[in-house]
Amino acid sequence: MHWKVGMESIETKHLKLRQWSESDFKDFAQYYADEDNARYVGGQKDPDQAWRHMALQVGHWKLKGFGYWAVDEKDTNKFVGCVGLWQSPGWPELELGYWLVKEHQGKGYALEACLRCIDYAREVLNASSLVSYIDPRNEPSIRLAKRLGAVYENTIELASYGSHCVFRHF
Repeated sequence: MHWKVGMESIETKHLKLRQWSESDFKDFAQYYADEDNARYVGGQKDPDQAWRHMALQVGHWKLKGFGYWAVDEKDTNKFVGCVGLWQSPGWPELELGYWLVKEHQGKGYALEACLRCIDYAREVLNASSLVSYIDPRNEPSIRLAKRLGAVYENTIELASYGSHCVFRHF
């Protein structure tokens, strides 16, 4: 695959990781409106807060040349979730993060998308390290990190988000 910084889209066997569009807002806001969904990704948001958070995703791409991709199922073009890389000023290390809407969880999509993001971090960003910061109560995310080969390193206080386990991918 020909990789470059700022890739607008990446495909996997079942998924298309792509840039955000205004048409994603309905699905994005619906995800963040659900307290169970949002508890480990910054908390529940009303529509205005969700809009600002989605704009934050777009802005990270503009400022850094990478970020979280919106993820669609290739066969149906249905919105699956959000997977990508994050590193804002003051963030400890480059982070791999992910969330999927409930109807697409358990299909292996997060694993598939995250593996591609790990390759992108290594091959395009030439990152010296990659971690996932995971709330210690988020067992599904911890299981995924382990399936990706990440190793628990320690627990830190992550900015204003409280205690988070550091799982090191490399």
